[in-house]
Amino acid sequence: MKLLLVLKKFRAKIGLLLAMIVLASCNAIKKVNEDELLLTKNTVYADGQKTNSEAIKGLIAQKPNSTLLGYPLRLNLYNLAKDNPDSLYQDWLTRKEGRQKRLNSFLSEKQVKRLGESFVVRGYSNLFKRIGEPPAVIDSLRTNKTIERLKGYYGSKGYFNNSASYNIVPLKKKKRAEINYNVTLGEPYMIDSITKTIASKDLDSIYQNKLNEVLIKQDSQFDLETFTKERQRLTNLFRNSGIYNFQESSISYDISRDTSITGNDQKMDIQLNIKNLLNSNDSLPSKEYKVNRFEKIKIFSDYQFADDVNALDSLSYKDYTIYFKDKLKYKPKALTDAIFFEKDSIYRDLDYVNTNRQITNLNTFKYPSIRFDENNENALLVANVFLAPRPKYSLDTSLELSRSNIQQIGSAFSVSVITRNVFGGAETLSVSARGSVGLLDEPTNDEDFTSEIGGDINLTFPRIWFPFNTEKIIPYYMLPQTRLSAGTNFQKNLGLDRQTVNTVLSYNWSPTNFTKNTLELINIEFVRNTDPEDYFIAYNNTYDNLNSIADAFEDDPNFFEFYDENVTPDLDKDDEQDLIIPDGTSQFIDSVTQPGFEINEDDLQDVRSIEERRVRLTQNNLIFASNFTFQKNNREDINDNNFYQYRVRFESAGNLLSAFSNIIPFETKDGQRLVYGVPYSQYLKTDFDYIRHWRAGNQQVLAFHGFVGLALPYGNADNIPFVRSYFGGGANDNRAWNVYSLGPGRTQSLNDFNEANFKLAFNLEYRFPIVGDVKGALFADAGNIWNVFDNVEDEEATFNGFDSLADIALGTGFGLRYDFTYFVIRLDMGLKTHDPSLRGSKRWFRDYNFGKAVYNIGINYPF
Repeated sequence: MKLLLVLKKFRAKIGLLLAMIVLASCNAIKKVNEDELLLTKNTVYADGQKTNSEAIKGLIAQKPNSTLLGYPLRLNLYNLAKDNPDSLYQDWLTRKEGRQKRLNSFLSEKQVKRLGESFVVRGYSNLFKRIGEPPAVIDSLRTNKTIERLKGYYGSKGYFNNSASYNIVPLKKKKRAEINYNVTLGEPYMIDSITKTIASKDLDSIYQNKLNEVLIKQDSQFDLETFTKERQRLTNLFRNSGIYNFQESSISYDISRDTSITGNDQKMDIQLNIKNLLNSNDSLPSKEYKVNRFEKIKIFSDYQFADDVNALDSLSYKDYTIYFKDKLKYKPKALTDAIFFEKDSIYRDLDYVNTNRQITNLNTFKYPSIRFDENNENALLVANVFLAPRPKYSLDTSLELSRSNIQQIGSAFSVSVITRNVFGGAETLSVSARGSVGLLDEPTNDEDFTSEIGGDINLTFPRIWFPFNTEKIIPYYMLPQTRLSAGTNFQKNLGLDRQTVNTVLSYNWSPTNFTKNTLELINIEFVRNTDPEDYFIAYNNTYDNLNSIADAFEDDPNFFEFYDENVTPDLDKDDEQDLIIPDGTSQFIDSVTQPGFEINEDDLQDVRSIEERRVRLTQNNLIFASNFTFQKNNREDINDNNFYQYRVRFESAGNLLSAFSNIIPFETKDGQRLVYGVPYSQYLKTDFDYIRHWRAGNQQVLAFHGFVGLALPYGNADNIPFVRSYFGGGANDNRAWNVYSLGPGRTQSLNDFNEANFKLAFNLEYRFPIVGDVKGALFADAGNIWNVFDNVEDEEATFNGFDSLADIALGTGFGLRYDFTYFVIRLDMGLKTHDPSLRGSKRWFRDYNFGKAVYNIGINYPF
């Protein structure tokens, strides 16, 4: 009954929707002729079994028109274009007698002609044709091409006797059809015997040592892809075993069937042939591959291509010869540590790659040029490493748009002076200044913008700078770096204005191309709130809560001095007296929290919570921390849309200072140890961040992001500093809530900046193309923040086991992206699907409408 009432209520809208669907359906075949069929689906069957392999789908020469959520948008845009706008214009121009003559006299003959070439007449048709897509009319030539591709593909898998056909299946819908491709595989060919002929003795010896890694094996099914991989494996093996000039073209296979021996024509005999190196001059005999060893390694430290090598000075360092002009500007060890070739060692491609990477990592030279000279008689190599230095000094400036956790959008300007090879060991010194201004997600204290200004000094060493030798643990091929930095930053209009001073000693190294380690051995941060007396001005909601409690006492003569009717952050409360900031607020809190003061117990608890938060957010913070981060990413390149990456981070703060508490006589206050009057933070913190992308079709991607973070205060602290806490909401988190407005738990976001020390966040996004560089996305964001094991006692804000998972917020929505190739600008609209701050059934779809939507502008994808 209820369903019938709902249908009756919305029958007009439902009817309109159905009409639109019918019209769209008819429009799809607008430009399909009577004797043509629009392709709607392809299906491939191999021996009667349906296959959904991406490799098979890629072989189909003709595909159906692309759709947006099932709707053929590009096809219908194409159908909106006129086929012959020029002739239609001429027909309109001459349809009525005198029309052309009147237009010529009004505009001029030339302008009338140009009107026919304008966007009004044919421009929009050209636009729709360009961004649209012509109907995928079934084409027998493309269908037969697909058949040949399928036969070739399955033939490469050993089904040499396969056959393929197709049948067109007309649909009930007018002018539409599907194509079924049917492949009969037959029996596969198997490998019976494997023999080899290797011309070089050195190659044969290397091959025999790695027989256990051979990919082509007896009694396995023939697969051409396996042969390709085996050739690549052998090339890689030889070039990393001393054969510096080995060419993959030297490898070939002879494949034959000898039924007189096997008695079975489904068996194949394989012979591996590895020939000698062909000489570029066909008249000369081929050259036998030999293991190459290094006789000498030469390093040209400041080489210009016009230089006369014989005119350069040189010196010997260990087993290297370093050439330079006039004076060597670099410490020899800094150069030789970047070279992975060693005298008397064999050539390896891996050493060649690592040498290029480490020289680039020095940030002192341009990309190196490496040339090898070979002595053909004894197979000895001379390595010539040519290094072209970058300028000693450089100035970098940048002006850019930015998107951060607190800004909808902002602009930033920075300038850096870079000095290279500061101490002769390829060190880099950077002195930079920066400034930014941005539009706040949530205005504070009647301010819509945030601003920052700061500066940093960074000194980078292309090695691990440590009292002990770490080369055996972290060799140079891992691209080790040490960074020393110091900086300060002034921030305005984010809650309370603050100044931050930061000093970092960090190390990073990459064991592989896909992994990276970062150790911040020392990370000291001092945060000074510059205007703590303005707390209740900046945090309006907190002030309103306190003021509402104080309303009950405004007629008490003992409290008259706390109020001033002219001082009020809330301009709508003209008829009420408000607490004076800061004297009235602080005195009122001190009075009502005294033992024996008569006040409602709930109000007293609220006042205590307000005071605890005020102290927490206005006190200065000293964070003396160390942290370690491990990152892994298996993405091959920017076009790889099927990858995963994750980051694990551990941080510990205050432990070193606590270890010295028995030696250093720290000043104490309220049980906390102080450093220059500031209590130092002590906590353990860990984060796990995971991203996974799946390719879901042509330019379609399904992206998942998961985050779990926990920070536990202990020892000298009972809470986490604001700068190290977690928040919810914003363009890169739950997009149905503004930044800092979500949580904690099921509280109703009474604070201006909601933060906590435990966070769960999960995001799922389906990305798809719309038209050209315009992309779309559907997303669902879930998560929340909670307090746990800290000084917050409110059960609605704390995590109390699995039952608290019911307080996870869910936001859903859609977004638009414009892809500029190098970056993406996006607009996301989030709708509150499950709001934990509400109660019962009101949690679901309560504000699920465009009027309550949250819009986020972002730079690049959120994950």
